[in-house]
Amino acid sequence: MGKSKLFLGIESSCDETAAALVRSDKEILSNVVFDQLDLHAAFGGVVPEIAARAHAERLDLVTAQALQEAGCGLADVDGIAVAAGPGLIGGVMSGVVFAKALAAASGKPLFGINHLAGHALSPRLSDDLAFPFLLLLVSGGHCQFLLVSGPTEFTRLGGTIDDAPGEAFDKSARLMGLGYPGGPLIEQAAAQGNAERFSFPRPLLDREGYDMSFSGLKTALRREVDGLAAEQGGLYRQDISDLSAAFQTAVADVLRIKTARAISAAMNQNPVTALAVAGGVAANQTLRAVLEGVAQDAQIGFAAPPLSLCTDNGAMIAWSALERAALGEGGDDPASIVARPRWPLDTNATPLLGSGKKGSKA
Repeated sequence: MGKSKLFLGIESSCDETAAALVRSDKEILSNVVFDQLDLHAAFGGVVPEIAARAHAERLDLVTAQALQEAGCGLADVDGIAVAAGPGLIGGVMSGVVFAKALAAASGKPLFGINHLAGHALSPRLSDDLAFPFLLLLVSGGHCQFLLVSGPTEFTRLGGTIDDAPGEAFDKSARLMGLGYPGGPLIEQAAAQGNAERFSFPRPLLDREGYDMSFSGLKTALRREVDGLAAEQGGLYRQDISDLSAAFQTAVADVLRIKTARAISAAMNQNPVTALAVAGGVAANQTLRAVLEGVAQDAQIGFAAPPLSLCTDNGAMIAWSALERAALGEGGDDPASIVARPRWPLDTNATPLLGSGKKGSKA
């Protein structure tokens, strides 16, 4: 990338307020994340109004801490990047307004970054990954297969037509009384469980293609929970462990089979260098191991960011902007950067089924 550049990345699209300083040589000087788990735990999920208020209160503090940990000031930064969507609109607006003010005050170029592009390119920040690669982006709000051919070149092969896996984990954990966030709690409970005690469906495996569905899986778990509650008056600890293990195994099976199909299709079109997985659910060690096995079977590489880069963070936003800057881009017109609740990476793809009133899945 020539002379090393230093970018500030700002992220506020859901329930993490984050800022990071990243160099174009992939050195992460700081990566500060303020999570809001304690603010939303009592509600069993993210409350948009609470999240937006927390972002507005913390953005300046998180950014100041990131600069301090990096040992630099705003004057030392070559560019500012902000997640402009998709996400909860209040939080995205908070970040965009804050970043615009920083850019105006400092005279630094500003990049409006698609939050999903941040996740999609994060394996290149942590691994020596060449284009093109196949990405499984799997998080609380998104699940899709993307052929990543360049910093701004994304082709969607398929995705979820309803709940994303992270959303299904959260809702299922709430059904079992585990709390929030559901993913880590179900993974922890599943480690002590018997996955064969309950039989859960593997939705859409009987259909061709790479689209996925997790809503029916969540409904099947609800039926088992209701049945146990009616039979024995509630759930025992072992019930929760067994349900968690069966649920997690069902999700893993769907991802494993669909990923194998997507790799085969991608290789037929344009041989890929690797399978990469990114997003919050990519922190699940069981799912990581399953997907790494799929890549090994296909005889291609496997890449997954460290856990600190799986959940939402500012480093991935800064890196996405650095990738664009390496192409010669000098930033966006601040007036063109607007907060977007929906922002598909592949704008040419047909909207997925089940998008409903909220619009097409990103």
